[in-house]
Amino acid sequence: MPIIGLTGGIATGKSTVSSLLKSYGIPVIDADVLAREVVTPGTNGLKKIIAEFGREVLLTDGSLNRARLGEVIFNDEAKRKKLNRIIHPAVQRAMLWNVFKLWLRGERLCVLDVPLLIEAGLWKWMGWIVVVYCSSQVQLTRLMERDGSTESAASSRLNAQMPISQKLAYADYVLDNSGTIKDSEIQVGSLVKRLRRQAGWYWIASWLIPPLGLLSATSTLMFRAIRRRV
Repeated sequence: MPIIGLTGGIATGKSTVSSLLKSYGIPVIDADVLAREVVTPGTNGLKKIIAEFGREVLLTDGSLNRARLGEVIFNDEAKRKKLNRIIHPAVQRAMLWNVFKLWLRGERLCVLDVPLLIEAGLWKWMGWIVVVYCSSQVQLTRLMERDGSTESAASSRLNAQMPISQKLAYADYVLDNSGTIKDSEIQVGSLVKRLRRQAGWYWIASWLIPPLGLLSATSTLMFRAIRRRV
């Protein structure tokens, strides 16, 4: 089962592309959703956060107060790294478990929707990588309109992230989301056809004979590692 990594930048329209992929019946594992699930009350993730940051980051019902936690780690790189060391491994385990369940179900393809796919190094484990792109000016305008922020505030948020132009170097497929929703629908439709064509019917053999799937995954990862070194 080929695993497609979907990423982009803030306000590039990745969520729109994710929804369009789902409309074609392709299962999408959303890292943002998992990041919320791994810190729900009773989880090890939340227990570790409480141990590290105290109960002050909880709401009265015992759930995580994300706004308060954001204030605690704001402008504190050390605390932000501590939080990431709690959240990221938990999310990665959840992603792996969800991928395994989809493989057991016999899915032909699956998509991992991960905003920090490149930054976190997860791109190395993807069969193919799709980057949702739009020009920096369109990105800035959309962010200002979406959040009602000033140009200065929006620019600061964009500058704090990896430029979308740098992510293009990792892409197997680029979706230019600078246009209309209709333009996006056409591009996603074309992408789905290409992905399904490339997956072919080998995925059935890989599902029925797991060693074939393991061999295919290993060769894909080796190729990706070699290509990034070139």
